[in-house]
Amino acid sequence: MSIHPTAIVSPGAVIPESCTVGPYCTVGQHVVLGEACELVSHVVLDGHTTFGARNKIYPFACLGVAPQDLKYAGEPTGATFGDDNTIRECVTISRGTAAGSGITRIGSGCLIMAYVHVGHDSSIGNGCILANAATLAGHVVVEDFATVGALCPVHQFCRIGRYSFIGGGTTITQDVLPYSLTCAERNNHAYGLNKVGLQRRGFTAEQLRELGTAMRALTGGKRNATQALEVIHEMLAQGSGEHVRYLAEFVEASQRGAIR
Repeated sequence: MSIHPTAIVSPGAVIPESCTVGPYCTVGQHVVLGEACELVSHVVLDGHTTFGARNKIYPFACLGVAPQDLKYAGEPTGATFGDDNTIRECVTISRGTAAGSGITRIGSGCLIMAYVHVGHDSSIGNGCILANAATLAGHVVVEDFATVGALCPVHQFCRIGRYSFIGGGTTITQDVLPYSLTCAERNNHAYGLNKVGLQRRGFTAEQLRELGTAMRALTGGKRNATQALEVIHEMLAQGSGEHVRYLAEFVEASQRGAIR
């Protein structure tokens, strides 16, 4: 086990021999690291926080720290991280609250860039990218393979649909449609399908065609959400695939309304 002599590691922490703990890191008593994790330097890990394998955490990241919530009274809440995440400099990720789920969740294979904040009780899926200084309030859900651009504030309880892309500097106060492009330059509107991102993830031409038609129903013309869903349900009745179905289900389940 490689633990720098300047690091402060609680006796209760679980650290496999394959891990590296760099200079001036602080690891709390309820922290559990997976195999081959690397804390570069000046990293703070706290709370009932667990990590999978091969996470790399850069200087001044503070993970599993107490939530920024006035209702928090020191309850034994925590955070969980999957495998193969890269967490860059000065990232802050708060643990959960008793009033929420009690756990802040980060999936596997995520890139969380410098100065990102993930608030308490949030849930980040697999393969997500949070660009520099993206700021997620509490109870935010980011689904698999979504990208949140730099300097994007995201309101509490918003959902960011899978495979979506949010342009830098976009303020998010409602749910972001799966598979969509959303950008402040278009007055915070969804303006089409994240076609390039979907192609890179292996979506077929037929899947892209179906999703493009469904996305135009939601974001183009003068249809309201109910009318757009009627068009999408007609597509489903004619045999459109699972991704179109998920898009419809996402809109129907939205509590805050979706950006269209």
